[in-house]
Amino acid sequence: MRTAKFQIGQIVRHRFFPFRGVIFDVDPEFSNTDEWWEAIPEEIRPTKDQPFYHLLAENEQTSYIAYVSEQNLVVDETGDAVGHPQVDLLFDGLEDGHYVLRQSQTN
Repeated sequence: MRTAKFQIGQIVRHRFFPFRGVIFDVDPEFSNTDEWWEAIPEEIRPTKDQPFYHLLAENEQTSYIAYVSEQNLVVDETGDAVGHPQVDLLFDGLEDGHYVLRQSQTN
């Protein structure tokens, strides 16, 4: 099993698609449905044996929850806050470019 490259509270963006977000959970390997995985076009389908990240994601039109493989994420270097409406429910704000998880979420 691999160690996750990214951590909860880190702001990342998708390598190919125009969205970014803050990580709020990590699966050590794929943990979604086969239907979800098979819906990804085969030529860009990630392997299941890597960490997958749950993001409070946003693009120019909307915000949503995304599930993304490690190979398809890169660090977001903009320094901009994530505008997802649920950010304040899980995090206490930005500190040195990372969101700080609320203490009530870690108990």
